[in-house]
Amino acid sequence: MTDAAIADALHQLVIANRILAREGVIDDFGHVSVRHPQDPGRYFLSRSRSPEIVVREDIIEFTLQGEPIDQNGRPMYRERALHGAVYMARPDVNAVTHHHARSVLPFALTGRPLRPAFHMASVIGHDVPVWDSQAEFGDTDMLIETMPQGHSMAKAMGGERCVLIRGHGATCCGASLREAVFVSIYLKENAELVLNTLPLGEPAYLTAGEIDQTRAMLLSDMPQTRAWDYRAARAGFRGL
Repeated sequence: MTDAAIADALHQLVIANRILAREGVIDDFGHVSVRHPQDPGRYFLSRSRSPEIVVREDIIEFTLQGEPIDQNGRPMYRERALHGAVYMARPDVNAVTHHHARSVLPFALTGRPLRPAFHMASVIGHDVPVWDSQAEFGDTDMLIETMPQGHSMAKAMGGERCVLIRGHGATCCGASLREAVFVSIYLKENAELVLNTLPLGEPAYLTAGEIDQTRAMLLSDMPQTRAWDYRAARAGFRGL
């Protein structure tokens, strides 16, 4: 790895912020991080700022405990613990998103499982686990801002790519920024599809075999590049 690899990771992180904002996954709150390409014990995350306007100068390097390497007076997101905890628990993960997409919240409130109902959503896995901070931490401000809270959420996520958070939102992850963004978008879109289908009847969800085969295909290089290029262009980044 070279400094060029770090520069590219930071550039891609800016694009990821803009894509998630453009696609309505992240609003004025929420955030996305990427693991340091040279040091797996660190990650990059923007300063506390709405993702739609994040620029390269906003990005701060952190330890997995959420300590900034060079804060330089910039305000920081309070929920850094959830990023570090996922990176600690999952060496296979190189990017983490946290969002409050409204369509996923009913599934974190009712006990109805969120399962893939169309092929693009196979990437969310067979069943999306739900984490409830109340069970372990009681009444809080609902933010995941301590390492014990982050570790508890990461434990609930297990080996999956998504976890829903009761009364809050969701955390998604991937082996790359492209994958984490892809998963986050289709978690939201699948939830919307299921909610639109339920008034008409019970959805015919994908089978276990359909999920496994379609997920493997969608997470391969060609679909990931095609989807990233499309979303990046929609967010104002062309030819990247």
